[in-house]
Amino acid sequence: MVLDKLKKIRIKEGLTYQQVADEVGISKEYYWMIENGKRRLTYEHAVKIAKVFNSNPDYIFLDS
Repeated sequence: MVLDKLKKIRIKEGLTYQQVADEVGISKEYYWMIENGKRRLTYEHAVKIAKVFNSNPDYIFLDS
């Protein structure tokens, strides 16, 4: 699953749901829902999340 990569990256970086959510400007619950496939991901949020991990959205969110 594509979102598994997001979770692996977050754990590797040692960040919590709350830390990522704070950087993106959303609630911890909203971020959790994105990471667990319970909420759709907007392009804007994909870009902001990728910036937190110094990456690009394609690498994190596209199945390659």
